[in-house]
Order: sequence, then C-alpha cells, then structure tokens
Amino acid sequence: MTALNPCMRCGACCAGMRVDFSSSELQSQGGTVPDGLAVPVIHQLSRLRGTDHARPRCAALSGTIGQQVSCGIHEWRPSPCREFGLRAPFGIGDEACARARARHGLPPLPM
Repeated sequence: MTALNPCMRCGACCAGMRVDFSSSELQSQGGTVPDGLAVPVIHQLSRLRGTDHARPRCAALSGTIGQQVSCGIHEWRPSPCREFGLRAPFGIGDEACARARARHGLPPLPM
C-alpha cells in the first residue's frame, strides 16, 4: 500500500481486539503465520501473541497508534487480519474499523 494508506498511520485494529485463527495457518502446519507469534488456544485454534492481553496489542505491530505503524508479518498475517477492514486502505471505513479507531480516540474513516 502507498503512504496515503490510512492504515499505515492507524493500527487501531491491531491494538484493540483478540485475533484467533485456525492453527492450520501456522508455518509448522503448512501456512504462513510464524509459529513464534502465536499462542495455542484450543485444539486447532491459535491466537496472535499479545492480542489476548487486557490491553490487546499484536506482537507484530510496530510504531505508535494513530501516527505511524507497520506490521512485521503483513505478508504472512492470518486470515482475520487479511479480512478486517478491506476498504480501509482506500480511506473507506466500516463499523468494525470505526469501533477500533474509537477505542484509541481516533475519528472514523468516511463510510
């Protein structure tokens, strides 16, 4: 994405919710998500490290929310991350994106 991508300044979704995904997405199971960034939840369910804390923040997220952020595993992120806010990189929000941004005091993107 380009520098105009509001997600590159935001990061609220990565620091506001739990991210559970199928363990089949782990590298050890033939997927792309690095095993070291996941914690087992139950049989065949994993969670991104850091998103299960009282104040969730994915361990792969770098930077300051609302200013400048990056994902250390963007190319290898699990399906919930790939599916979240599909229009946000183009400056178009949705309800889930607006809720994540509100948790960090950020205004919603236009819908």
